[in-house]
Amino acid sequence: MHGYSFNIKATEMIEAGRAKKRVFVPLLLLALFCLSLPLAAEIPCVWTGVERVVAVGDLHGDYASFITILQGTKVIDRELHWAAGSTHLVQTGDILDRGPEARRIFDFLINLEKEAEAAGGHVHFLMGNHEEMNISGIAFDYPDYVFVEQFKDFLPDDYKQQRENQFRQQWLARNRSDGRNSAPSAAELRAFWSDVLRSDREARDRYIAFFRRHYGPWLVQHNAVIKINETVFAHGGISQKYSLLPLAEINDMLRSDLQNILAGREFTPKILFRPDGPLWYRELAQQDEAPFEDELDSILANLKARHMVIAHTPLSLRTARAMKRFGGKVWVIDTGISAYYGGYLSALIIEGENFQTWGVSNGQE
Repeated sequence: MHGYSFNIKATEMIEAGRAKKRVFVPLLLLALFCLSLPLAAEIPCVWTGVERVVAVGDLHGDYASFITILQGTKVIDRELHWAAGSTHLVQTGDILDRGPEARRIFDFLINLEKEAEAAGGHVHFLMGNHEEMNISGIAFDYPDYVFVEQFKDFLPDDYKQQRENQFRQQWLARNRSDGRNSAPSAAELRAFWSDVLRSDREARDRYIAFFRRHYGPWLVQHNAVIKINETVFAHGGISQKYSLLPLAEINDMLRSDLQNILAGREFTPKILFRPDGPLWYRELAQQDEAPFEDELDSILANLKARHMVIAHTPLSLRTARAMKRFGGKVWVIDTGISAYYGGYLSALIIEGENFQTWGVSNGQE
């Protein structure tokens, strides 16, 4: 699979619950670096006394919508700089796939983290299952996941230039006979890269290597789950099994899995690919509320929390009432922000005990 040997098809494992098989990823690009990465215990995952939290769900490569949300909630100013003081911004993962500008969002968040910290605030990026699928390489198994623009963005510049030069030479050789001596159009170049994305294993391997080298170390230093005041945040949610563990231990397991992938070690995943793990768990968004409420209460009690904010499961949510489940114990913030899902922009704002939503539809706030 793309130059790496997986003994399982990860998504089948996720959906079927067969989570005890082994993954082998023979890539050694970052082995030495991984040895020096901090453990989860050294990276905070619990905060108290936070006055304002803004939480934003799955973005799937839609940079423009993310900027609109952050400006609308007063997190950034017109020049795209941090303007929210001590606010905590939580982005719940799935920046990648189904859209064109994932790398631009990553780079923007990396810079915004520094600005927020300098102002006394905080930016929390949480790992999503699409980050997992790209760093492991299995995203290419699903034709509608990796967009052409995203694919090109995570290829080395010299490699892209080399491939485009070869294509231009071939294009000119084919078209000289009919007098076309200009250059291929943007549409023709995109069609070329679409074909590369679809069928060129070497190019896919270069994408994975570039993504791991340049963004893997940053991903490893982020969490799967955090707690701010009395609210837990995770991409998919926390199941009964994982609620019995300290949050730092959950994040340490995620970090260990990611380090194993980056170092090319064979390992049994503790978080990645797990259907009941915080990157894939869907029950809090999908279960009928009445029969599941006792289990939810047990999960929250184990976490010593009163609320949980999740994303991952795109729902057609247009009101605060629709985003609120189990009487406000759970908030589902994946409203389909990306144009791929319809572009309903939203955020959840938490100030003390007050949970309110911000959203625009068709450009109207």
